[in-house]
Amino acid sequence: MQYIISVGTNLGDRRANIERAIEAINLLPYTDVEKQSAIYETEPIGYARQDNFYNIVLLVESIFEPNEMLGACLGIESGFGRQRTVRYGPRIIDLDIIFAEDCEIETRNLIVPHPRYHERRFVLEPLLDIFPNGIVFGTDIKPYLEKTTDQDLTRLDI
Repeated sequence: MQYIISVGTNLGDRRANIERAIEAINLLPYTDVEKQSAIYETEPIGYARQDNFYNIVLLVESIFEPNEMLGACLGIESGFGRQRTVRYGPRIIDLDIIFAEDCEIETRNLIVPHPRYHERRFVLEPLLDIFPNGIVFGTDIKPYLEKTTDQDLTRLDI
């Protein structure tokens, strides 16, 4: 199954955190990061009193079912020492499943597609790096992108 996973970080060495997260995903059994977007620096949303984030989007191939992938992502976050103390607050790493191919899932623990992806330029813009035509597993993201022009982000060449 193919997944779109969003990775964000704003604590410590942000670039190294992203690289370590990619390595951790690649270490999962029968799981590979097939493509990755550029890294984007973005201002925080929801809780402004924190440092800017680095964000990236990954296309991941895995034998894991969606709930198993969620467990793996939470395990990676835990391994980084992530603590959920402030909603939308600072974090060493954040892994969100944005899409699981064309699946639609709504359980207590997992909603796919991610319920707020279409409001977040830091997800939409990097998706265009992987899907230049704007069609992600059958979903046209271009109309959503047009509605997020008030959110600043900077593509980093690092």
